[in-house]
Amino acid sequence: MEKDKILEVDNLNVSFNTYAGEVKAVRGVSFELSKGETLAFVGESGCGKTVTAKSILRLLKPPFAVIKPESKIICNGKDVLKMSEKELCEFRGDEVGMIFQDPMTSLNPTMTVGNQIMESLMIHKKLDKKAAKEEAVNMLKLVNIPSPEKRIDNYPHEMSGGMRQRVMIAIALACNPNVLIADEPTTALDVTIQAQIMDLMMELKTKMNTAIILVTHDLGVVANFADRIQVMYAGEVVERGTTKEIFNESKHPYTWALLRSVPRLGSESKEELYALGGTPPDLLLPLNHCPFADRCEYCMPICKECKPKETVLSDTHKVSCWLMHEKAPKVESFITSRNLNE
Repeated sequence: MEKDKILEVDNLNVSFNTYAGEVKAVRGVSFELSKGETLAFVGESGCGKTVTAKSILRLLKPPFAVIKPESKIICNGKDVLKMSEKELCEFRGDEVGMIFQDPMTSLNPTMTVGNQIMESLMIHKKLDKKAAKEEAVNMLKLVNIPSPEKRIDNYPHEMSGGMRQRVMIAIALACNPNVLIADEPTTALDVTIQAQIMDLMMELKTKMNTAIILVTHDLGVVANFADRIQVMYAGEVVERGTTKEIFNESKHPYTWALLRSVPRLGSESKEELYALGGTPPDLLLPLNHCPFADRCEYCMPICKECKPKETVLSDTHKVSCWLMHEKAPKVESFITSRNLNE
């Protein structure tokens, strides 16, 4: 609902200035996020997911990284791109928290995990050391770390990968932010621990009514977690919709490729897992045509000449593909040729 909207990103364009030229990493990305909602960004490495997420917190440092002037990021009615450094310090952690991709490199190895949680509480909540320590213990309990009174004095290297990830979640949620950004929160973990972390995030979302932006390359991770999915390719959103629409009614060939690469439980097929051929386009180039054209098995001449406009399929489902044109040939999608629910 409009009244519950807490984050609005409109026409986000982000470039990196390199020795080879301007790399346009994010090109015109727009989305909204409502309270208690989970939005997933899905796509291959290098498609702009993490850059989009870090732009919300303005963690990309100029002059190497530049958020273009036409971009707009509004959180709780505040213009993030016009915030001073002091305002940003209060904004990060207090209103928007972030779980970074690798907890081993994101956590400070010279500080105990307790002190790292306490630091956020003392800065943003103005708690004294004793109160901050009590709250840090409560946060470790909240993320299901056993013996939190003892674990609070551990250093990151004394914990397993799963426990370090739980500490990262505790730090991100310590100040009860309105929005939690989870950047590949399960990448370095084995499958069992992945499931535990996703279950934990779902439980905390329900308890705290926190909106979540989940960044991942794995559609299997978001199947039972996200409310909406935005599929990104070459810095652009090529398809967006509810989780049901993306899994059961997707229309973009790139989305089909991502779905085909997800292993299916109970499958009796001996065929190899699908792998998309080719490589993503060079982001130094202007890309005035469909960025997926060179890798698409349904590519038509128009795909290499003009960029497709976004086609509205429903209030929530939109796709940018020339196959949606009335004169395009009708193709049998992966969705209709194979039952994803098997």
